[in-house]
Amino acid sequence: MKAIFIAYNQAYYMELVELLEENGCRGYTMWEDISGRGSTDGEPHIGNHAWPTMNNAILAFVPDAKADALLSGIRSKDESTPELGLRAFVWAVEKSV
Repeated sequence: MKAIFIAYNQAYYMELVELLEENGCRGYTMWEDISGRGSTDGEPHIGNHAWPTMNNAILAFVPDAKADALLSGIRSKDESTPELGLRAFVWAVEKSV
């Protein structure tokens, strides 16, 4: 099993939920209105007068076999609109209850 953390511009929310569903990944946790700044480029998403945009985040736990297809879909969305900011990070899950 893999844990996939997705940080994204709020505009991506429905697209990412649809991507999860298309890949058979039903369960996830979502946080709204988080702030941050990318490590290499892009504008900060801080929610203030200078940088008004905010991010959201999703944490999904998916079977190993579904992780690559999900990441491929995320990468495709980021490449089509890189100015919005979309990142995904994957961890191996050792155990779950």
